[in-house]
Amino acid sequence: MKAFLILEDGTVFTGSHIGADKEIISEIVFNTSMAGYLEVLTDPSYAGQAVCMTYPLIGNYGVCTEDMESKQPWPDGFIVRELSRMPSNFRKDESIQDFLLKYNVPGIAGIDTRALTKLLREKGTMNGMITTNENYDLNVVIPKLKAYATGNVVMKVTCKEKYLVKGSKSLAENGPISGSAIYNGEKELKPSLVKELNGLGKKVALIDLGEKENIAQSLRKRGCDVMVYPADTKAEEIIADQPDGIMLSNGPGDPKECEGIIAEIKKLYDSDIPIFAICLGHQLMALATGANTYKMKYGHRGGNHPVKDLNTGRVYISSQNHGYVVDVNELDPKVAVPAFVNVNDGTNEGLAYVGKNIFTVQFHPEACPGPQDSGYLFDRFISMMEVTKNA
Repeated sequence: MKAFLILEDGTVFTGSHIGADKEIISEIVFNTSMAGYLEVLTDPSYAGQAVCMTYPLIGNYGVCTEDMESKQPWPDGFIVRELSRMPSNFRKDESIQDFLLKYNVPGIAGIDTRALTKLLREKGTMNGMITTNENYDLNVVIPKLKAYATGNVVMKVTCKEKYLVKGSKSLAENGPISGSAIYNGEKELKPSLVKELNGLGKKVALIDLGEKENIAQSLRKRGCDVMVYPADTKAEEIIADQPDGIMLSNGPGDPKECEGIIAEIKKLYDSDIPIFAICLGHQLMALATGANTYKMKYGHRGGNHPVKDLNTGRVYISSQNHGYVVDVNELDPKVAVPAFVNVNDGTNEGLAYVGKNIFTVQFHPEACPGPQDSGYLFDRFISMMEVTKNA
């Protein structure tokens, strides 16, 4: 069956229908990762968007449900050059086509994804429609596309009630996790590094703004007990539970839409509890402390973005997925200072808060998919909690 991708500038791509048979309007973004399409599909940060994968063959290793970053896919649509119909992998549970059908996600294959990506880079992120209706009328469709907005999608993806992820107590699967640790695959550390759990006994409050499960797992493997809270949880409840530290997760949408959440984060900032924030959490902490954010032309989405630690001068390769960024020109240096910068375009990738046990990053140290270079930031967070506890 034919399918069409219509962009708000009037460009139309013709391809083949994949996934669910339904029409959607969404923000069209692209991801440059060469692997990890399942983790991309199950990343809540893509809520309100349709994602184009720039790698030309998607689905060749199928769907391994163990690797999902949440319990369902979140993008409105999926755009690929070629969809593998015969995946080959001993771990696979099903094909991408079956996965898209199961979760009612429509898509389009067979289009020139390179041309689409170049267009989005030149003109910036645009809204678009995926449809199988051959009788579409651009005069009707384009006004609808221009009127579309993702809105406050955080409350769509957050958990409905708090729950506990118990920290691992097994030394057989954990090591003294440090920046020099060698990983055996994406999710486990090499048994040869087993010595001690550096976060054993720590209680971490994780605010779920659209969190990828590997954030909680990264803390669990370090021995932390993680209580996950819905995004709209009041700061007073979190503080009353007496966590050793607080994590603000990644998530979707325009950070400025989260006004109520920003007000609660300001209370957490004032509490003096150690805080580590990732992606959307990083942006919301900046807004809560008087800084500003703005929308990027086409964002950073992929697994090979270099970021520089301004304290050490060292460069790390990072996984990223964001369309908004903190404006360093509006930072109050008495409140926060830049800690990381994107080597490619000079945009902010992290902040250190002055006189506070708080640091935040725009990229994803939990990766999945992506490199493990910056996993040491979880250890920095645990060390910060230890120092505060013993103060």
